[in-house]
Amino acid sequence: MHRCSWANPANPRYIAYHDEEWGLPCHDELRLFEMLNLEGAQAGLSWETVLNKRESYREAFDGWDARKIAAYGPDKVGELLANPGIIRNKLKVAAAISNAQAYLRLRDAGSTLDAYLWDWVDGKPIVNRGERVAKTELSDRLSKDLSKRGFKFVGSTIVYAYMQGIGMVNDHDIKCFRHAECQRGA
Repeated sequence: MHRCSWANPANPRYIAYHDEEWGLPCHDELRLFEMLNLEGAQAGLSWETVLNKRESYREAFDGWDARKIAAYGPDKVGELLANPGIIRNKLKVAAAISNAQAYLRLRDAGSTLDAYLWDWVDGKPIVNRGERVAKTELSDRLSKDLSKRGFKFVGSTIVYAYMQGIGMVNDHDIKCFRHAECQRGA
């Protein structure tokens, strides 16, 4: 079975992520919010590092409950910065709080993260056929709009990786067994 070359065969968690999630169109609000924050946490690190800490993140950030996260104060921030199960970076922790607040403003304005994101691609994933890029004109525009809305750690490269992860872009290798499956999932 052929997989994308980046899928580390030595890490079962990584293989499961590749085989079951990456590139599959996602419309689940909780997962969309979680992935936005995890992609931001990855900045300067490998995705494998973040993926290995995913369960610890879920526990530390109250199951990604945006209302709880938006209300985090100094005590909770201190607790998070002392938690070895997550990436203990003050800016990244602050970004998750800002992202929760921005997410709630989006919801209060009558939208969902799902509707907002998928509108950028007219509800259909972009299918790439083997090109490898770190960002695109679309990720540039989406990054700017997210920033304008108060989201943090949403640079164009992070946003493009996010788009790949949630299936807005199908960047599986053409020969990868998931390429066609993700297309059918769209």
